[in-house]
Amino acid sequence: MADPLLDSIAAADRLPLDEDTFKRTIAIERKRTERSKTPFLLMLLELTNGETEEKNRATLETIVSAMMSTSRDTDIIGWYKDRAVVGVLFTGLVGDDKSAIADMIVNRVSASLQDELNSETFQQVSISFHFFPDDWDHDKPGRLNNPALYPDLVNHKKARRPLFVVKRVIDIIGSSLMLILCAPSFLVIAIAVKMSSKGPVFFRQKRVGQYGRSFTFLKFRTMYANNDPSVHKEFVTRLIASQADGSASKTGEAVYKIKGDKRITRIGGFLRRTSLDELPQFLNVLWGDMSLVGPRPPIPYELAAYQTWHRRRLLDVKPGITGLWQVTGRSTVKFDEMVRLDLRYALSWTPWLDVRILMRTPLAVIKGSGAF
Repeated sequence: MADPLLDSIAAADRLPLDEDTFKRTIAIERKRTERSKTPFLLMLLELTNGETEEKNRATLETIVSAMMSTSRDTDIIGWYKDRAVVGVLFTGLVGDDKSAIADMIVNRVSASLQDELNSETFQQVSISFHFFPDDWDHDKPGRLNNPALYPDLVNHKKARRPLFVVKRVIDIIGSSLMLILCAPSFLVIAIAVKMSSKGPVFFRQKRVGQYGRSFTFLKFRTMYANNDPSVHKEFVTRLIASQADGSASKTGEAVYKIKGDKRITRIGGFLRRTSLDELPQFLNVLWGDMSLVGPRPPIPYELAAYQTWHRRRLLDVKPGITGLWQVTGRSTVKFDEMVRLDLRYALSWTPWLDVRILMRTPLAVIKGSGAF
């Protein structure tokens, strides 16, 4: 049985982190988990009695004290929302059974709170659990599946909201102009695709966008209808795992893309080399699924093969038609390097950077480096 005197001494040695520090710590723990693959659990405690923050302050201070005495030295306690929501980070978790871990912790926490609070107050304490890595639900609308784990991203997005409005305006104007200007090309390509082989003009595919939200991705069809996708699935799985060997391009560079794919039609090969197969994606941009500039949207089976840190490329910005990867390396860079380019873009994104990337895109398309 725990000794209250010893517990009080242990608790006195620790202080809860303030809100800003605690939220920065969550971001740091996410990155640590991405490297170590060891999950952590964020537990949030708040009062649901409808009282003012001032009236609840003493009770919340008692909850903090109880968490200090019942948690491990490696656990991190702080204010998730200053003087309103208490947060506890349980790091270095062992085991894959999330329910068992949550049950064990809630039993321990409940026992500690019941020792410190009366029955009525204890019933007013709301406890929620948030595991990282978190599960992504692709059917949810375009938002973070579990925002509690990403307070830094939520705050960052709020701070940059005016810039994102500018980005959206550029997307609407740019995609509308391109759809008007390319209307004759749409007609010619559609006829060529239809005459080259049996099947629809457009290729529709489920892709994963920002925050893991699924959408229908459009391209001109470049392959024979009803082909076997397992070839691409096997290749991309090995590519993500850094097990794929690059093919030699005309310049001698290694290209990390399926070369000599017999599923591609004759006209499809031309469309891919010139990137004309991507033109229908201006519709995706106009509809808000994509942006003119951003990371390329993955197929669900690609996302399933991602390491946890790879998923960060889908958090900060919408997927795009072009991006740093396309104008600096395209298929001549390995997958991890492509992800790093996407993360660099997300970190340093500005409207002016988008303009610079868009200005470099035509030259990258003309050169066709890494395009097949």
